[in-house]
Amino acid sequence: MKILVCISHVPDTTSKINFTEGDTKFDTNGVQFVINPNDEFGLTRAMWFKEKQGASVDVVNVGGPETEPTLRKALAIGADTAIRVNTEATDGFAVAKQLASVVDNGGYDLVIAGRESIDYNGGMVPGMLAGLTEANYVTNCISLEVDGTSAKAIREIDGGKETVNTSLPLVIGGQKGLVEESDLRIPNMRGIMMARKKPLTVIEPVDATNETSSAKFEKPAPKGDVKLVDPGNIDELVSLLHNEAKVI
Repeated sequence: MKILVCISHVPDTTSKINFTEGDTKFDTNGVQFVINPNDEFGLTRAMWFKEKQGASVDVVNVGGPETEPTLRKALAIGADTAIRVNTEATDGFAVAKQLASVVDNGGYDLVIAGRESIDYNGGMVPGMLAGLTEANYVTNCISLEVDGTSAKAIREIDGGKETVNTSLPLVIGGQKGLVEESDLRIPNMRGIMMARKKPLTVIEPVDATNETSSAKFEKPAPKGDVKLVDPGNIDELVSLLHNEAKVI
């Protein structure tokens, strides 16, 4: 089985976010970038298929040279090869087209992507990728088993879970639950050293039109002041909730 894991290069959630050029550009100064958490769950599941079923695992990112450390981390975790499509990822459909070209040229049986990235939270790329490659698609995936060309997936739905039987080729939008958090892997020194020798191929993008653009960014409004009430002063608490917060 040949697996491709899509890797997004996203800011760490602890980073302080700022914008420049009149709030039209994201300021990357001082920001630590990481593998998108949903993608990390998918990469860990792909490593299970590699170790248990002998699958090969490639990783791919659409982005500039600044994303290569993130790809190298994926290689250190255990991926066999990495591919970087040399163009900025600014539009979901354009990214899906770049990934579709990689999938078509690579002959992959299974494509594992995160259901969404934690920067733009678009949640659109995996579905469009499945459509462009005419593959089956399961999103919000929290469990995946593959037997030959057959696959069994469990996905979250409103109010519960759904079990889906499908077949390869398959694209999934993975998320937390695809593996346990305790199963996520931290690259060790041996993995880091081996990653330096693994191939990281840079390919030029195919023609793709950006269907969307970001006009302006805005930070959430700051939180208001907090009033602390003595635990024993129930009357004051009720008064504040009734007269100021107006929630009762």
